[in-house]
Amino acid sequence: MSTDDISDLSQLEIDGLKFMREEEKLARDVYLALYEYWQLPIFSNIAGSESTHMEAVLTLLEKYEIADSASSEIGKFNNENLQSLYNQLVSYGKESKEAAFTVGAKIEDLDIKDLEENISTAENSDIRIVYESLQRGSRNHLRAFNRQLNNETGSNYIPEYISTEEFNLIISSEVERGNEQGGSQTGGQNGNGGKGNKGGQGRN
Repeated sequence: MSTDDISDLSQLEIDGLKFMREEEKLARDVYLALYEYWQLPIFSNIAGSESTHMEAVLTLLEKYEIADSASSEIGKFNNENLQSLYNQLVSYGKESKEAAFTVGAKIEDLDIKDLEENISTAENSDIRIVYESLQRGSRNHLRAFNRQLNNETGSNYIPEYISTEEFNLIISSEVERGNEQGGSQTGGQNGNGGKGNKGGQGRN
């Protein structure tokens, strides 16, 4: 793989890549923990999609010769805020299925917001393309978790990070389809779960 010099990136781009690598890991690790506890397929399937998101960001880190910011240990984070958030979300997500689906929606809500901010500051098109692909996946995941929450409780998730208007637009629109950046999968979400060919209730 060809590499570019880190000097080609702004400090905002460097910091953004490091953070998004760990935030995608946060999503994966929380979903793995909740799958282990609840044995609900949506968590294992979307965790698989988050692994692909992690690899997409890692590809950019390697391209620009930036040290990997993510720990190889599940549930461990170098960013103290993400470590604290992981602990809180896993603990809350084990309280009930409603809480677990709310945790999933909250993570995707946060991810969409953080990706929006990083897209706005990214000057390099390769970084923006990856972020936009990850954001597409996060919107699909938010649709899936909100659907499960609605089935469980009769109510929708209440967004904490993106606007209510943006949230309503997302959940009222169709699943988005497109190439999986950084991976071999193509196509959109099927069923109730992940990006590419991963569905929430089973792999297709």
